[in-house]
Amino acid sequence: MRIGRGKFCSLVPLFFLGGLPLLAQQPAGPPVREFTVEQAVDYALAHYPSVQASLEQYNAARSSVALARTDLLPDLQTVWQGDRGSRESVLGVLLPQYPNILTGTQGSVTPHANRPFWTSGAGVLLSWEPFTFGYRHAEIRSALATEQRTQQQVTLTRLGVASAVAEASLALLADQQRVTVSQADLDQRQVFARSVHALVDAHLRPGADASRADAEVATARTRLIQAQTDQHVGSVALAQVLGLAGAQVSIQPGAFLETPPDAGWAEPPPARNPAALVQQGRVEEEKAKVRVLNHAWYPHFTPEALLSARGSGERSNGTVEPGANGLDFSAWNWEAGLTAQMDLTSFFAIHERKKVELANFRQQEQLYTQTLQNVTAQQQTALADLDGARRVAQNTPVELEASRQGEQQATARFRAGLATSVDVAQAQDLLAQAEMDDSLARLGIWRALAELAAANGDLTPFLSMAANTPAGGH
Repeated sequence: MRIGRGKFCSLVPLFFLGGLPLLAQQPAGPPVREFTVEQAVDYALAHYPSVQASLEQYNAARSSVALARTDLLPDLQTVWQGDRGSRESVLGVLLPQYPNILTGTQGSVTPHANRPFWTSGAGVLLSWEPFTFGYRHAEIRSALATEQRTQQQVTLTRLGVASAVAEASLALLADQQRVTVSQADLDQRQVFARSVHALVDAHLRPGADASRADAEVATARTRLIQAQTDQHVGSVALAQVLGLAGAQVSIQPGAFLETPPDAGWAEPPPARNPAALVQQGRVEEEKAKVRVLNHAWYPHFTPEALLSARGSGERSNGTVEPGANGLDFSAWNWEAGLTAQMDLTSFFAIHERKKVELANFRQQEQLYTQTLQNVTAQQQTALADLDGARRVAQNTPVELEASRQGEQQATARFRAGLATSVDVAQAQDLLAQAEMDDSLARLGIWRALAELAAANGDLTPFLSMAANTPAGGH
């Protein structure tokens, strides 16, 4: 046997690299992380970003309550100022400005030469609004309503993440079962195809039977490839909801391939569902905003006490003290009083803002009613799915047993020359479908139970049932 020049050149590098066995070596992929459904739920609740984000939102709301309570404290401000300049005063008045740019000076009018000198001043101002006609308490209650709503939002977010992980885990487990059943179907068809080829080679069967058997094998292999693709996609989806996007994950079957106990759960009222509680919290938030506006148009009474000191480098006769004189305090003053303030024109703006908040309040009330309707519908749908899944699981063993007998009889009749390969293929199709239905029937009950637990607003009974159900034979 002669080797062409091109083939020889292509084999030389393989010789120096150690030969052809290296061709079979493939780079190892990332390790597959295995979870039980319970472990997957716990991992997601501890690591998924949306859960952490909702917790931080709750922390911010708690801090907002503490911030609102600080308005109950008195206000104590201190100031010190030292400057150097001249005092050239004129008669006249100035309107208040904000910010206070043009400051007045004390003393007589002195349109004389510019004589710079040092001045200083310091003071402590204590002010407190002892009562606000309920305004501050309304603000605190508004902050508390937001805190309670965000706390319920954390519960709802955790429920959503846990439900998504449980559903994705059970869906991946179903994909894994489809791969197992498809592989078993392919193996069985390959065994039958080899027996058909042996009969054809012995001229006991026409070649058309071998072609039909090969086509059935190819079709079964296609179904296996599709099932493997679905399993890979399901693994990607589960990794995403776990916060492990890019990793490969798989689910251990555990008790989810067994029939769960037929134990009923106490169904909580729809109003106790986290989604309803969150929406009710939004209603309370809007109600609290209206309450704040109800207390907004009132006068503000503020007792104030001032202690101040001043120093000046200018003498009373108009001369200037030498050096840094004026930075010390030579005159002390105290002052106390009560300030009453009320914005008479804010009534119209407050009135319109209240109309806006009342409209928002009515909107949230309607959304709360809709949420109760949605939760009730989800519970009823889950109960119907659970009832149907249990009835299917009771029927699939009958389907599987009948399909096995039919496949065995069709194969025996084919070998005896009493049936065609088409009859066997049809029997094998029925058996493959029956095995698929039976392998997914019990898992379908678990998926319906997870749906019902999510509709009830608490996945704990579902996870507890899974943990207490032993794995074993059906």
